[in-house]
Amino acid sequence: MSIKSKAASVTFENVTKIYGGSVVAVDNVSFVVDAGCLVTLLGPSGCGKTTTLRMIAGLEMANKGRVLIGDENVTTLPATDRDVSMVFQSYALFPHMNVGDNVSYGLDVSGMEKSQAREQAIEGLKLVGLNGYEKRLPSELSGGQQQRVAVARALVLEPQVLLFDEPLSNLDAKLRRQVREEIRDIQRNLGLTAVYVTHDQEEALAVSDRIIVMNNAVIAQEGTPRDLYEEPADIFVADFIGDANLVSGEIRSLSGDLAEVKVSSMKVSLPHRNLRTGPVNIAVRPESFLLSVDTETPGIPGTVNKASYLGNHMEYSVSTDLGDLFVVAPDVVNTIRPKTDVKICLADHGVTLVGDN
Repeated sequence: MSIKSKAASVTFENVTKIYGGSVVAVDNVSFVVDAGCLVTLLGPSGCGKTTTLRMIAGLEMANKGRVLIGDENVTTLPATDRDVSMVFQSYALFPHMNVGDNVSYGLDVSGMEKSQAREQAIEGLKLVGLNGYEKRLPSELSGGQQQRVAVARALVLEPQVLLFDEPLSNLDAKLRRQVREEIRDIQRNLGLTAVYVTHDQEEALAVSDRIIVMNNAVIAQEGTPRDLYEEPADIFVADFIGDANLVSGEIRSLSGDLAEVKVSSMKVSLPHRNLRTGPVNIAVRPESFLLSVDTETPGIPGTVNKASYLGNHMEYSVSTDLGDLFVVAPDVVNTIRPKTDVKICLADHGVTLVGDN
């Protein structure tokens, strides 16, 4: 016996969710999660991402619009009638049941013959690297192992859609990285459709085929991790996805797809992104500021305020006429001391014109 994927797409068509008649949690949201893809709903607390996930699961019902799984309209179907499984933040394991019984619980409830359910549970534990753990109690496992048991319990139901609600938030940083890689490997190997909710930008960039950034109950931007990091749609997305320095500049002229932009004492050419001449916001990734201690080098003058060693890179705070800039540099040998005067130029990547929110 092996666990099979029945991956189906998820479609939201103009979906709105209102609580108490006046609190709009999700406002006219539309998107498609293609079958076999992992899409992350990312955003700050209260943005609507968890409510959106719960409407896919059938734990919340839309006030307007349609929710489809595959070609089936499930908008009004309860959770029990939707072919989805959810992995919760709290794991939700039964402490008095051993691991095998926890994983097979959903199969037992569905009426599957017990020996078949046990066999399926063992297959699920193999998938998450816990072969031989079926007799242990949850209390005998680490946090990462408990999370993998929760994933196995969801997988054995062979859902059309697998949902993850902040699945790694209870784990320490090193374990989060390990478990997110395991989840991504399982999703890819089985061709699962997965919708993943997190507020952790690094986690979203690492696991996703596509990311839907939500803010104030609407979609701020949707795209691949690279799209969102390198071409944020507005100030909110630029600031929320990774670290971005938001500085002021001026578009002096337009030519084809490019704009000539004045940034402090420098002039650079950047894609204009349909922005007009005049004042403009520029998002600059920390690694896209290049520091030089040669003050004769062309660039923006600045002074290093702080220097922090982080093992594989340095982080600097640099005061300039653009404000205090956050700079990341890979050189951990030739470090720059605080109070050193520097010149700053821009790399040919990670520098983007952005509109207002």
